Order: sequence, then structure tokens, then C-alpha cells
Amino acid sequence: MTVLERILEGKIIAILRGLDLENTIKTAEAIKNGGIRLIEIPFDQTKPLSYTMEKIRGICDRFSGEGVLAGAGTVLTVEQVHSAREVGADYIITPTCSPEVIKETKALGMVAMPGAMTPTEIEQCYRAGADIVKVFPSDNLGISYLKAVRPLSYIPLSAVGGVSLDNMKDFFAAGVCCVGIGGNIADKRLIEAGDFEGIRSLAAAYAAKVQ
Repeated sequence: MTVLERILEGKIIAILRGLDLENTIKTAEAIKNGGIRLIEIPFDQTKPLSYTMEKIRGICDRFSGEGVLAGAGTVLTVEQVHSAREVGADYIITPTCSPEVIKETKALGMVAMPGAMTPTEIEQCYRAGADIVKVFPSDNLGISYLKAVRPLSYIPLSAVGGVSLDNMKDFFAAGVCCVGIGGNIADKRLIEAGDFEGIRSLAAAYAAKVQ
């Protein structure tokens, strides 16, 4: 099964933002045990590349052979694409439509999931080679917006922003093929309390919704 097929099958990408290496690994393990095997580690643009690379490498090393796919998020430059690939990332997620980043991602054999807001941006991403286009921020745009862009239904869309247990099925009904979820799964209050069983339970609840 290809990386793209595994993303389309898994449907939920858990976004682990703003955690140190230890909590990144512990949170990813809890999420994996809950049934979600797609993990996004966003680049922190305020820190050196090595800061994010260490966490992506940590995920790839820790879960090697366990079916977990690590991706890099908030990717803004070609250099970040190469850095993510170097440490084992399988897919690249961006907040913007950058043809250079998309093309380099595909040249390196990785899945490209760039971000877009308008129909023009969505179509531009797809023309540049995107496998999936991330509609962002989907909570501000709303489910009705996703339904309104259905003339672009030939383009696989992902929703990121504001996806919750209560509305996730509505996003899928609106036509998205997968979703990205951050704090609603990787709840920082639970992480700070060391309640990784709570994280596992949250992940399990989300995973059950897409089965």
C-alpha cells in the first residue's frame, strides 16, 4: 500500500504541535494505541531546523515497523522539505500554496498536501502536483464552504482547523477525504497532567468514528 493510500485509509492525521521530544513520543504512542497511525510534526519557524527534525526522526525511529507514518507540517521552504525527508518523513503538509515546495516534494517521492483557501488556490495546488489539498482554516470557512466548492470534487480535499468529535462526520459528508486534528486529540492539558491514557481514549473515539 502506498503512503497516499494509507493516508486515505487512515483518514485522521494527528497534529503534534509545540511539544518537546519526550512528550511528542509519549503522545504519539498514546495516539497510535488509540488507533490513529498518521502523525504530523509541524515545523516551528522560530527555531532551528534541527528542533523539528529531531522530533520527526524520533517518531520514525520509535515506531519503525509499527505502521506509523510521520509527516512534516507547516513546511514553507524547499530546504524544510529536504530536511524532513532526510529524517524519514513520508508526506509534506503546508499552510500555503507554494508550487516550488509541492514540486520538490513530488520530486523526492513524497506525498504533497499543500494548504489553500480559495477555489483558485485549490486548483493551483492541484495543477502543481498536490496529492491532497488542505482546505485551511476549515473552521473559519465552515462545512457549507466545503460543500460550495464541490465543483472541484475531482481534487481530493482535507479539512484542517476546528475538526471535533461532534462535527467530523459532517466534514466527511461535505466531501473531504481526510482531516487534520491538533489539540482536540493532543490535548495539552492531558499531556501536562501526564494523562496519556486520556489521549489514547480520545484517539480511540475519533478512530471509531471513521471505521
